[in-house]
Amino acid sequence: MIQLPSKVEGLQFDLYKLEQKLKPIGYSIGGNWDYDHGAFDYKLNDEEGYQFLRLPFSAVDGQLDARNCTVELGRPFLLSHLYEGNLDDDASTGTFSGSINQFQDPIDKDASFPENYIENGKNLVSELEMLLLTD
Repeated sequence: MIQLPSKVEGLQFDLYKLEQKLKPIGYSIGGNWDYDHGAFDYKLNDEEGYQFLRLPFSAVDGQLDARNCTVELGRPFLLSHLYEGNLDDDASTGTFSGSINQFQDPIDKDASFPENYIENGKNLVSELEMLLLTD
């Protein structure tokens, strides 16, 4: 994980409005969210694992699944997940477990980040600042 200090840290936004700004430029709400915190992810690469720019946020007013939820942005960071190239030896079969455990666990959830994508991540943070600070 590589933290990228930014001027957006600590800013507060209506979650719905923030989502409307970020989705058109390639961000999606990551799958690792709860009622009081979550993150927007921008996928940089998916050829050898996955490399993301992640923009964490936490609920300040309300819950993430409610209307008019206000969130506060955290420090953006680069994140890399490496996955095993073959089948998961620990996979269980069965209708119920198969519907829940569809994906293989990463080999390294916090893998080293490829150098060539670090500059891309910094540029994305600059773009993010321009988008969110110029309203």
